[in-house]
Amino acid sequence: MSELTTTDIERSFSFLLEPANQEIKEQFLQHVSVKQIPAGQFICWEGDVCAQLAIVLSGTVRVYKIGESGREITLYRIEESDSCILTASCILSQIRFPALAVVEKDVRAALIPALILREWTKKYDVWRVYVFELMSKRLADVIATVEEIAFRRVDVRIAEFLAGLAQEEESIAITHQEIAYELGTAREVVSRILKDFERANLISLSRGSIVIQNKQALLERINSP
Repeated sequence: MSELTTTDIERSFSFLLEPANQEIKEQFLQHVSVKQIPAGQFICWEGDVCAQLAIVLSGTVRVYKIGESGREITLYRIEESDSCILTASCILSQIRFPALAVVEKDVRAALIPALILREWTKKYDVWRVYVFELMSKRLADVIATVEEIAFRRVDVRIAEFLAGLAQEEESIAITHQEIAYELGTAREVVSRILKDFERANLISLSRGSIVIQNKQALLERINSP
């Protein structure tokens, strides 16, 4: 599906349905385009000029940073009706993208050209509110990520991460390196802590997967001093 639908507008741009915003809706439909982006494709590289703002209609995008050591940290994910705080900030301030963004699950996105978005945020209150609410919401997510890395023990963060994944099933298909990428730590640290969990009979390890054996005890680790 390559065109914007009424359902898309209802879910992601409900403010355009208000009678007072008819002109704004017409402008939106005139300038927006819809694109399908397959999993594995990079949307932005560090240092890119942000030519457009993508609002995800379906699928998932991972936004992350790579340090000088090669370690990765996931800043946040963009899912249905979300967009990227860093892209919005780059467009409004006309600076280059400071991270990387890759499609994790096939994405269908509405694209707004950067010049048009800047014009809309100057001209229309509803677009200013939309963009700044987006940025404030995501900024809180990024601050929470920084606090996690700075102030919480890695073993507690891994226990919480695994317990969250285990809400749907006890067997989790994930590698030690993928956990390290998510939590912004080294694979060796993750492997050591997972081995400790295995010795305590909280989990069992196999290549490419982790089986939760005692979720209650894993949850208790989260609150341990």
